[in-house]
Amino acid sequence: MSRPALLIAGTHSGCGKTTITLGVMAALARRGLAVQPFKCGPDFIDPSLHRLVAGRVSRNLDVRMCGVDWVRQTFARHGSSADVAVVEGVMGLFDGGAGSAATLAKTLDLPVLLVVDVRSAAESVAAVVHGFATLDAGVRLAGVIGNGIGSDKHRQMVAEAIGAHCAVPLLGCLPRSEAVAIPSRHLGLHMGEEHPLTGTGLARLIELIETHVDLERLVRIAATPRREEPAPGETTPANAGAPVRIGVARDAAFCFYYEDNLDLLRAADAELVFFSPLDDDRLPPDLAGLYLGGGYPELHARRLSDNRAMMAQVRAFAEIGRPVYGECGGFMYLCRSLADLDGHEFPMAGLYPFAARMQTRLRSLGYRRPQVVQDCLLAPAGAVLHGHEFHYSTIDTDGVAVPAAYVLEEGRPEGFVACGQTLAGYVHLHWGRTPEAAARFVEACRAAAR
Repeated sequence: MSRPALLIAGTHSGCGKTTITLGVMAALARRGLAVQPFKCGPDFIDPSLHRLVAGRVSRNLDVRMCGVDWVRQTFARHGSSADVAVVEGVMGLFDGGAGSAATLAKTLDLPVLLVVDVRSAAESVAAVVHGFATLDAGVRLAGVIGNGIGSDKHRQMVAEAIGAHCAVPLLGCLPRSEAVAIPSRHLGLHMGEEHPLTGTGLARLIELIETHVDLERLVRIAATPRREEPAPGETTPANAGAPVRIGVARDAAFCFYYEDNLDLLRAADAELVFFSPLDDDRLPPDLAGLYLGGGYPELHARRLSDNRAMMAQVRAFAEIGRPVYGECGGFMYLCRSLADLDGHEFPMAGLYPFAARMQTRLRSLGYRRPQVVQDCLLAPAGAVLHGHEFHYSTIDTDGVAVPAAYVLEEGRPEGFVACGQTLAGYVHLHWGRTPEAAARFVEACRAAAR
């Protein structure tokens, strides 16, 4: 039997999809329902906001990056213990091909609620809804929520047009409100750990949803029968053995981790020990490896640089041959220096002779399939990994050549190797398609500890 579930999508990025998704999750949770949040796509930020309002870890569902089997198993495994699953889409409903919210909705047979920005339209909203409802017969568009209504008259015009021309019901319209706006910056919205919606903001958002959205009908839509879900599988990579302690950098500077990757490490008998390169002056004791994820080192460059004791510990740890894996922000931390937009350059850990420099424009964005060209911490030569890249910084190599463990589709080197067992680069890998990568990393840490 399938659990109640739905996907909240948008007509385009910036239409209010995240805010309304958060409001629906919070309102359902306030009714006493256990809400399991999910995020379509490779995003790190929205899942942190989901956790803030739902009180449960949000999981990424990305058909393109992780494959259909992984997505179905992840959805079944984590949704089975909840009263309702709420999935937030990515970009516009049909944007992204195999990685789109539409693809995910069809893969999981989810009813879709469409968020439409109505701030600059009235009757024409019906044409938008009609188009989204009829473009792909395999997508079950089950309801519409208007966002940005300016007046009761505006609401009536939108409702009458949709009622007259569309078979999709209008579940409600939210008025314009700056009180529930979530602040943003270069990589997206503020993280949930920064509490951008606590207190009056969250209470106001719940009030708006409860007042202006037909939650009873929304719950009924979520409960419509779907295809039978697979039995929840377990996360069990091979090569599990004696427990091994791996330090994971986690603070305001390093906060981008796929929760599934951490679970895969644990399933391979890793004991994850969290520490802060911002605040701690020593690594936790008895570590066999380090994992430095992405985040916002550029916002905390001075504090990271001033913490010389921690950088020295990380450098010494790598130099004695212990495995160190860094992604994006973690990679920048392991470079020689990091320069902010004002041109201030801050010394970093120095395991790579590179200078990371922030830019005002996005430098790289998209899915990546690294081809492994030499044996490394995560995979043997010939393997293919899967991930996503998104950053505003560039790397100045100063003409210094550093070995690369893999190359990207266009031939660009990635996954740079230092000190024999340090591997770092810009790509955020998800190990859903390659759980053996987590097991290989843990085994490398175990061998080094011996």
